Amino acid sequence: MSLAMRMIVLIGGFALLAATAVDTLAVIGRHVGLPIPGSIEMMQAIVLVSGIVAILVATIESRHARVKLVVNRLPPHLRVLADRLSDLLTFLFIAALLVGSGWIAWDLRDAHEQSELLGIPWMALRIIAGVVLVTCCCVLGSRVISPQRRAGRADDAAAVHGE
Repeated sequence: MSLAMRMIVLIGGFALLAATAVDTLAVIGRHVGLPIPGSIEMMQAIVLVSGIVAILVATIESRHARVKLVVNRLPPHLRVLADRLSDLLTFLFIAALLVGSGWIAWDLRDAHEQSELLGIPWMALRIIAGVVLVTCCCVLGSRVISPQRRAGRADDAAAVHGE
């Protein structure tokens, strides 16, 4: 794993740890009578970062969840075709997310939206999500155009085998 990928994974991991810490402290605070104002807003921003990092890493590493009960029984040339089709469908799904997010961002571009208690700018989070979704589309698009052979890898942790 490259240094850049390790840094991305660390960002996502620290975001998950931060989400856990914020939620834990918010629950404890509510029970002892010291609620944390804006804890839900913090959670929304942190979960966006951790979720978008997870999508990015899964896309780059070809580790999206796949059930390979049928695909593993295909001849190698059909396996490559099935993986290419899977990448195309994933590309279309992520492109749809990107278009929807972009549409909302465009409609609300002059709204200067921010969270009520902490003033977190939602447009900044939409831009982060958009940049990562564009990156995922580029990775998947390159795989659809020039597929890499990766079917049947023994180290594929996302596979569910039918043996």
